[in-house]
Amino acid sequence: MAVLIQGGRLVTATSASNADVLCERGVITRIERSIDPRGVTLPPGERLEVVDARDRLVFPGFIDPHVHVYLPFMGTFAKDDWASASRAALVGGTTTLIEMICPGKGDEPLAAYETWAGKAAGRSFCDYSFHMGVTRWDALAEEQLREIVTGRGIRSLKVFLAYKGALGVDDRELYHALKLARELGVVVTAHCENETLIAEKQAELLASGRTGPEWHEPSRPARVEALGVEHLAAFAQATGAEVYVVHTSCRDALDSARAARARGVRMHVETVAPYLTLDSTFAERGTPAAVDRGEGSFPAFEGAKYVMSPPIRDRQHQEALWKALADGTIDCVGTDHAPFDFKGQKEMGRGDFTKIPNGIPSVEHRVDLMHTFGVRTGRIDLHRFVDALSTRPARIFGLKGKGDLFVGADADIVVYDPEHRSTISASTHHMRTDYSAWEGWEIRGRSETVLLRGEIVVRGGVLTVREGEARGRLTPRQ
Repeated sequence: MAVLIQGGRLVTATSASNADVLCERGVITRIERSIDPRGVTLPPGERLEVVDARDRLVFPGFIDPHVHVYLPFMGTFAKDDWASASRAALVGGTTTLIEMICPGKGDEPLAAYETWAGKAAGRSFCDYSFHMGVTRWDALAEEQLREIVTGRGIRSLKVFLAYKGALGVDDRELYHALKLARELGVVVTAHCENETLIAEKQAELLASGRTGPEWHEPSRPARVEALGVEHLAAFAQATGAEVYVVHTSCRDALDSARAARARGVRMHVETVAPYLTLDSTFAERGTPAAVDRGEGSFPAFEGAKYVMSPPIRDRQHQEALWKALADGTIDCVGTDHAPFDFKGQKEMGRGDFTKIPNGIPSVEHRVDLMHTFGVRTGRIDLHRFVDALSTRPARIFGLKGKGDLFVGADADIVVYDPEHRSTISASTHHMRTDYSAWEGWEIRGRSETVLLRGEIVVRGGVLTVREGEARGRLTPRQ
């Protein structure tokens, strides 16, 4: 089936125009001021569907460059699988996901890649790719990483400068991972903190009886994150590698990234939707101090829902992030989607905040949150919105045919209603978690119609694909 989108306002990272878009055989074949459906010639037996996009915005499909779907972590497993996460993504206007592969220290990289890739193949409803985690360095690991990059087309790696003794790399491992990336011409994404400082701060807090979720942020303060960025920058400068700082949460880390760039370090910066919309008071919910401040009465331990790493910061950092997003210091906005239930999973950390599984389920709501609290408030314009949520992730990570609207591009398209009103709730979201971090929040805007490579997968905000109809594919990367 061919699809003609008529009457919408096309918005890309650099331009906006009133135009029609014709999609055939999975790609965009025409973009013109007006396309008469009667003049569209189709192969025998094929029909044309016309989508009325009047009073709507037409965007390239959005790309989330940072998600966790299959995730064994902190003694449990993430709740989503690729079927649920990808369907939630599509409802939210995201047509491509890049998942972090996180092997254990003892795992062989190639076996880990096959495990993660096997979870997505044939089950994902949207397109996808991976960042390959590096958690060890030896001759076998190097050989297999080369194969994953050159033979499997995975053009980015991932390192953790945190989670000491588990996922984290030491300086020797970091150096060799960056050297390999430089040689192969791939990007290294990095979780930037200082694992030793975190471990010592956590031990001190627990020993003094500070065990609740409100102590998660003080155990890994902003300066610890900034030190991680500086550490990564030093190694990137020494090796010449291109690096990408994931989930930046604070002004201190932004300052470190700016200083690194000024020295010539090739460094990209990402933030994620929770940091732009939530602040540290959420992790304090249910504490006497929060009640005394008049922030409402919540059950004890409610703040565990908002534990992620790096932590959600004070509002002053949130405003710094918005400004950096507007001026382009921050390249991309992802989610760091890491879905764990409150009951039975987050509750593992009662009495010890270091045992709360880190992460916030968010893949479904990123686009609408950024439109509501970014575009509609005037913090960012529509072009920066598209650039940060689609175009720049596609360019940095070499997602061929994605992130833009042009003849020959993949027909990943979102027809967006900027005036639609809805309320976020765990009772209606498509993710499998039992809570939403934005429960009861009113949202303005909705991905009304979503196309994945020319096929309508969301119509009227409702999924049109069912179990067993997954057509997502591993996306070619350059």
